[in-house]
Amino acid sequence: QERLAESGGGLVQPGESLRLSCAATPIAFSYYDMAWYRQAPGNSREFVAGISTGDSQTYSDSMKGRSTISRDNVKKTMYLQIDNVKTEDTAIYYCRAQYLTNIYWGQGTQVTVSS
Repeated sequence: QERLAESGGGLVQPGESLRLSCAATPIAFSYYDMAWYRQAPGNSREFVAGISTGDSQTYSDSMKGRSTISRDNVKKTMYLQIDNVKTEDTAIYYCRAQYLTNIYWGQGTQVTVSS
């Protein structure tokens, strides 16, 4: 049974940093393109950052310059480092794995940015 589990969310203050993790079991992680999405209350789910099997990275405009996506194929884990968090980063963050037409989502981790 394929499973993605996000962690690292919580309450952070504006300007702080946080690191989200997405652990994948038991998929053949290295074959999957991975991505982070987020959904804020009242909004649709939106793309945050993605990393391909070849480590090519893409970012949304709101995340460029202050976030870094990475992956560890041995640990089967993807990461998202966000620096200088803003109140508008408050959302549930989901990880997504895709290989051809196979797509899996995690359950999400809540990030709340507030002073």
